[in-house]
Amino acid sequence: MSFLAGEGMTGGYGGADIIRDCTIEAEQGEVAVIVGPNGAGKSTAMKAVFGMIVLREGAVRLDGEDITRLSPQERVRKGMGFVPQERNVFTTMTVQENLEMGAYIRSEGVADTMARVFDLFPILKERRRQPAGELSGGQRQQVAIGRALMTEPRLLMLDEPTAGVSPVVMDDLFDRILEIRATGIAILMVEQNAAQALTIADRGYVLVTGQNRHTDTGEALLADPEVRRSFLGG
Repeated sequence: MSFLAGEGMTGGYGGADIIRDCTIEAEQGEVAVIVGPNGAGKSTAMKAVFGMIVLREGAVRLDGEDITRLSPQERVRKGMGFVPQERNVFTTMTVQENLEMGAYIRSEGVADTMARVFDLFPILKERRRQPAGELSGGQRQQVAIGRALMTEPRLLMLDEPTAGVSPVVMDDLFDRILEIRATGIAILMVEQNAAQALTIADRGYVLVTGQNRHTDTGEALLADPEVRRSFLGG
């Protein structure tokens, strides 16, 4: 069984199913990427994994434990970290205060964890006393990811982390994501920049109308003629 296993997930909002029999898995030390057209249910699938929607069918397991009925807050305590696409920083707080907010579930000292975040994102150390609202979009994403890392997650979930950033910033964020993977954390990521995201993916999921259409390694999906033609622009 995979470290993360969202199996046969069916659910949505207001009684309407957005995802149907959707399965998403990831191992520790691995990047799993969810891609697909607009409206495919990519973010809904991630929110289902995090407990933000109630499943009508299916189950979510983390490290073999059934967490299907746990709230998002309880899932954080089990080792999940979630970075939403929007409103993911406290704009009036400093960078350091944002990171400290991420450590709210920690009872012991957090200095070592914060030092690791600053090593990963050196610009945040340089601007640690600056309000997060004054940072660029890419720097805000670093703050949001850093805050999630402060919980010391075993699974880090990123909802479109490169949305609205330049190609250079996107490449840098992907490099940092690979560094996080190297520490043994499982990473689940939703991305609109499908081709670029699949280049760093150990496994990829192509969703269409809330269902798994293709599942394979990132390399294999990039090489699949149907995937390239239908979802990657040739």
